Amino acid sequence: MAIAIKSIPLLRDKAAANFTSKVAENSARKYSVDFSKQTSVAAKILAKANL
Repeated sequence: MAIAIKSIPLLRDKAAANFTSKVAENSARKYSVDFSKQTSVAAKILAKANL
């Protein structure tokens, strides 16, 4: 016996506008991670290993 497929919820009006604004904010912050500390530690390890 087949199971009925549930409908996909749709965002409308205020909820849709809120969602798109949050998506825009998060995509703007996407590349804000700073790995400079980890890079310097890795460089020191590689220098010590003569690589």
